[in-house]
Amino acid sequence: MKKTTVKYPFLTEDVEIYERENGHKIVLAHKEGDMSNVSTWVKTGSINEDDRINGISHFLEHLMFKGTHKHKAGEFDRILEAKGAIVNAATWKDYTFYYVTLPKGADCKDLNLAIELHADMMLDPILPEEEIGAPFDLNDTTVTDKRERHVVIEEIRMRKDQNWTKIYNACNYNMYTKHPYKRDVIGTPEIISQVTRDDIMKYYQTFYSPENMTTIIVGDFDKDKILKKVEKEFDFKGRKNAPKKINEIDTPTQTKKIIESSAHVNTAYFMYGWLGPFAKDIKGTICLDIISIILGDGTSSRLYQNLIEKQPEPIFNMVNSEHYQFKEGNNFFIQANCKSDKKDIAIELVEKELANLITNPITEQEMLKAKKKIKSRFAYSAETVSEIGETIGYYMTVCEDLKLIEEYLKDLDGITIEDLKCTIDTYLNINNSVLSILVPEGN
Repeated sequence: MKKTTVKYPFLTEDVEIYERENGHKIVLAHKEGDMSNVSTWVKTGSINEDDRINGISHFLEHLMFKGTHKHKAGEFDRILEAKGAIVNAATWKDYTFYYVTLPKGADCKDLNLAIELHADMMLDPILPEEEIGAPFDLNDTTVTDKRERHVVIEEIRMRKDQNWTKIYNACNYNMYTKHPYKRDVIGTPEIISQVTRDDIMKYYQTFYSPENMTTIIVGDFDKDKILKKVEKEFDFKGRKNAPKKINEIDTPTQTKKIIESSAHVNTAYFMYGWLGPFAKDIKGTICLDIISIILGDGTSSRLYQNLIEKQPEPIFNMVNSEHYQFKEGNNFFIQANCKSDKKDIAIELVEKELANLITNPITEQEMLKAKKKIKSRFAYSAETVSEIGETIGYYMTVCEDLKLIEEYLKDLDGITIEDLKCTIDTYLNINNSVLSILVPEGN
């Protein structure tokens, strides 16, 4: 195995990374205390989907808990929760990850048990037909099956009724032309109602490959013993690695794109979206984090102060900004909810604040305050075994390089006002934006 070490800020020992011959990576991180975290991050999500199988990554995440040849459905959760464990999983555009957080137990007995069960679930899901539920016609109102297929469809329907989901999906879809990021991670009822067990198993066997998996163990343990335990339990039995896939990277729109829709709402919602740098571009990513904090994070931000606190008459109910990091290009958003009859004024005011980032440049004081907030969040992410596991998983999977974390604080301190101005000029031009609007029906 190839071994590398990383000096992880705030941890007392270097993080150890082992890359096995088959490509599977094992990461061991020392954190004093009784708690431990076991997780596996898989480099697959909606990034590996197309229009035929959109949502299959999330559906598979649900089904991974439905039993193996050794353990029946529900047994995995029952055994671990009896040990005080928190068991869960999540699917996003670049990844799907599964984790267990629990007290390690005497001589790490419970940690070892968690590794055994976790590996069994990751490597031998049986995806039973009786748990999935049979494919069915969405128009058939007589179907009352409550299997997992129907659970996921109900989850999709509930989300699609959410106003923020509607404008986000419209904005996100129109930011791209070909890239798979344009699709909603959760999929559609039409696809989930028809996708077969064979489709799901083929997807699992293709993308849950050794090279696509990173297993992370965080806690206070004998590293040599735990490394051998993970090696033993994660026996891929010659499983092939996934074929390499190269996506065409979309360029930003060159003229502002506006998408407007209506729904049974009382107020207006709108969201601006921009394409940004790759997540592994740490300097560009940090700059957008700083800009997002200054522009729209919290009550001291420019958007809140100028558009809510200081407005002579109320227009906005809320307004903020967000920065999402993705492997093949970050997203920057400004989102707002306002009085429906003031929608045009609200949009004008937001665009004025965006322009003010250049005409009224970010000050040294604003930048230092934002840096302090980022440092505080970064320090907090090293406080618990679960936060450490998630941070490592993010860097290993989305940035594909945990070494980037070594210089993170130094890189953050090195950002200048000129760097922020350059980032705004490069990524936040109003002509490169997509504007999604949701207004009351009849407007």
